[in-house]
Amino acid sequence: MADITALLQQQVLSARADGSKLNIIGGNSKAFMGRVASGEPLMVAGHSGIVSYQPVELVLTARAGTPLTELVAALDEHNQMLSFEPPRFGGAATIGGTLACNQSGPGRPWWSSVRDQVLGVRLLTGRGEHLRFGGQVMKNVAGYDVSRLQAGAMGSLGLITEVSLKVLPKPAVTRTLVFDVALEDAVALMNRRAAEPKPLSAACWLDNRLYLRLSGARAAVDATLAQWQGQGAESQGTQLEADDTFWAALRDQTLVFFEGDAPLWRFSIKSTAVNPDLPGNWLIDWGGAQRWYRGDASMAQMQQLAETAGGQVSLYRGGDRQADVMHPQARALQLLQQRLKQSFDPDGVLNPGRLYSWM
Repeated sequence: MADITALLQQQVLSARADGSKLNIIGGNSKAFMGRVASGEPLMVAGHSGIVSYQPVELVLTARAGTPLTELVAALDEHNQMLSFEPPRFGGAATIGGTLACNQSGPGRPWWSSVRDQVLGVRLLTGRGEHLRFGGQVMKNVAGYDVSRLQAGAMGSLGLITEVSLKVLPKPAVTRTLVFDVALEDAVALMNRRAAEPKPLSAACWLDNRLYLRLSGARAAVDATLAQWQGQGAESQGTQLEADDTFWAALRDQTLVFFEGDAPLWRFSIKSTAVNPDLPGNWLIDWGGAQRWYRGDASMAQMQQLAETAGGQVSLYRGGDRQADVMHPQARALQLLQQRLKQSFDPDGVLNPGRLYSWM
């Protein structure tokens, strides 16, 4: 637990002065994401520790290198949680890297994303300036959008040194129902259930099994269990024992589906969309809005399928990491992102090309 801001700032200033590039590394748990990294390592893991935690206010501030496991342990003591359920990647994931890579888990459509929970950040720009955006309380929203810009920027807009987040109380009860359902029927059922005023908190399909998680007050969860188990063909649903194990494995991407060397594609599309016409293994999450696919394909082919389904696709893991792995952006968006890069990091010191080849 230490504040090494001064050291990090000096490294950025030195790199800018001699024209070198820096590769930001926290817990190194997400090195597989984005394009191939370049530059000298800028190690952030030593910049860690909880700066402030106010359970009554539901607000927590921590240095960027703080492991998620440390935050979770502190929140557990007060029966609170990181509502966006970020993957912990074996305990190595940090809060800074989680925000930079915009990582959220199974509850994202119902409990919001990491971007939605950020109140403020402190940031080292490529000029070596240490700036604060947003605040540490919910009512302080000055600079809020700049804080959110860091979600998914993968360090291209600056080195995150500190993050302030909203946290939430844990639900009183969590139960999971499992149904044997084909993929197309599962997508329709997910969307139908998500439209009901029920305590649904996750909906996932894998290997012809649909998992529906209910979280909230005991009375509401028990009533929904009884109702959903007793309706028509869906009455064959069973309650999953030790359901925390399944959802933790999905959150941390340790299910068998995520193993192996085949390219892993992530579709972010309309939850009601017909599934892209590709043979092979699929995992449907977020009630149909996030769909994972394992298999070889070209970016152009996947882009067309994603756009037909009303969304985007990225090559999440594996495949050719020298080429662009994120969905192509419209020219207007490219220009906007390049202007942001120029404002925060005019010399291209921080994570050059990690997000896009043109950044």
